[in-house]
Amino acid sequence: MQTTLKSKVTFSGVGLHTGMPVRMVLRPAAASVGIVFRRVDVVGFPILAATWNNVVVSPLNTRLVNGDGVTVSTIEHLMAALAGCGVHNAVIDIDGPEVPILDGSAAIFVRDIMNAGVVGLAAPLRAIEVMKQVSVADGQAVATLSPAKTLQIEFAIDFEDAAIGQQQKTLNLANGAFVRELCNSRTFCRSSDVEAMRANGLALGGTMENAVVVDGDKVLSPGGLRHRDEAVRHKMLDALGDLYTAGAPVLGCYRGYRAGHALTNALLRALFADDTAWRWVTCDVEMAAQLPGAGVSMDDLRAVA
Repeated sequence: MQTTLKSKVTFSGVGLHTGMPVRMVLRPAAASVGIVFRRVDVVGFPILAATWNNVVVSPLNTRLVNGDGVTVSTIEHLMAALAGCGVHNAVIDIDGPEVPILDGSAAIFVRDIMNAGVVGLAAPLRAIEVMKQVSVADGQAVATLSPAKTLQIEFAIDFEDAAIGQQQKTLNLANGAFVRELCNSRTFCRSSDVEAMRANGLALGGTMENAVVVDGDKVLSPGGLRHRDEAVRHKMLDALGDLYTAGAPVLGCYRGYRAGHALTNALLRALFADDTAWRWVTCDVEMAAQLPGAGVSMDDLRAVA
């Protein structure tokens, strides 16, 4: 069955790129509403469905735009938390153009969503089953979706900075794996990129507390890494959030090599452009039990790997 929140959840913080303070309220929603953002600071048409066809190309985050040009950016960590907690329907009131970055991961979103609770709705849950392999590339970066009975993510990255270097990880996202293994992994960047981003009006809200900053073989952020392979784990977190803009849970194996937000969106566009590559399936009990948010509990959050 479909789900929604038991009660509203409120978050306050600043946007990573805008640096603007923002307040965001997640509210319960009826069946089949999906995940919808509502810019409460905008008059006119402030509604934005969090779906792939409303995403515009952006290398550093995932940004939604509607027909009136209203935007909400950096939605990926929140979308990953909603997917990982099994929330299928929510209306998100936000009073600015960017989701708060909080600590740079999805852990705070997960904690507060789980504290609020998730409730079932009297409506069947449909998922998107990948029927054949679809792949997109941009230079050396590649993203692929192929058939699988559950959502699986395989990711590999390769950075010159020795503090990151080459990392790879494979994970079946069933049964709370996202919460235990990915949700607290933070966004990251190279110190050499920070000045350039800020010169271009980006990362204005970035700090050593909400991003892992590296310089060569050094981790500059206080406390160091949360995981030895925190960078690739965060890329997998991003991928889950971006895949959730499909509009429903995805049953398939996602493989990313040096992939980012824009490439994952291009992959979804390629998938939906081929009617033979996917189909809707109504989840039975066994299938629903394998989805990322099924059976998640606070014990999973306490057991973060």
